[in-house]
Amino acid sequence: MPTFVWIFFASLAGGLLSVLLAAAALAIRADWIPAMVSYAIGALLGAAFLEILPHALEAAGSVHGLTAAILGGILGFFLMEKLVLWRHCHTEACEAHGGHASDHGRSGLMITVGDTFHNFVDGVLIAAAFLVDVKVGVVTTLAIVAHEIPQEIGDFMILLHSGYSRRQALMLNLVSSVATLVGAALSYFALAPMAGLMPYILAIGASGMIYVAVADLIPGLHKRAELKHTGQQLLLIGLGVATVWLAADLAEGWMGGEANPGRHTLAPTR
Repeated sequence: MPTFVWIFFASLAGGLLSVLLAAAALAIRADWIPAMVSYAIGALLGAAFLEILPHALEAAGSVHGLTAAILGGILGFFLMEKLVLWRHCHTEACEAHGGHASDHGRSGLMITVGDTFHNFVDGVLIAAAFLVDVKVGVVTTLAIVAHEIPQEIGDFMILLHSGYSRRQALMLNLVSSVATLVGAALSYFALAPMAGLMPYILAIGASGMIYVAVADLIPGLHKRAELKHTGQQLLLIGLGVATVWLAADLAEGWMGGEANPGRHTLAPTR
């Protein structure tokens, strides 16, 4: 299957499908969010450390340059979060602190703007991953979907508490999710000629996954410090990592062990 087709359907899953699954999950059991967050942490860290960064290191011309890109990416995402004044919301605490019915929709507007940009970055990362290797693309998409579902549930909560109706909240999130497709399409045509930069783009994308998992999601788990909850969290994080590993193995099986034809174009130019 052509790389662009992979990217299109992966972006669709990472954007529109994530929103619809989040809406369905919210309608069923909102108290599932903590478990989904633990699983998402494992998927994000597993994708970053087991697939994305190893492939980036293989193709990078300079290990020091790649690790500098990771460090710069983490600092960049921290600064970006400060400038946009936006914070992900993943637990029931959103209801008390995430949005306020008296803010005339300002919190909802802020979360929509931030989410749109975040979705665009997800699209860029999906396209870059598939341009490296189909297996890396599949694993990256899985990690993004795993993270997007609890994030979108949090966004729903903020929008609802900002005065939006359920239908309006769903429409805003759907419109915002289109940015994933836009980011992926633009990146496919822009990144293909820049093979030498691809490892560093992947490194920055992986740094975003690490930042979200470590700085945004993990602190929320510490609110439940009991041994029982800690054990459940570790189990679900491990399940997320195992899912990434299994998805990578299955993706390699689908390709018959052959690398993506586009992968060989990623050798850095010297």
